[in-house]
Amino acid sequence: MATKTYKRDAIFADLSDFCYLSKKDAYIEITEWTNGEGYDIIINSHQSDTFSITRGELRAIKKLVKQLDKKE
Repeated sequence: MATKTYKRDAIFADLSDFCYLSKKDAYIEITEWTNGEGYDIIINSHQSDTFSITRGELRAIKKLVKQLDKKE
């Protein structure tokens, strides 16, 4: 059986730096996919959520949030 070992870039942050509603010890961790096309995201706050998102999906979210923020 052939196997490969990869090193992936990841970043971790305490959610209390960003969200006053987060519980103690809440965190977010983002790991870039090996092919560079997206991210695996873990948000451990009120419950633990893990999801994957492509770079294009992230660009769309950023653009839409920016438009919503302009309404305020």
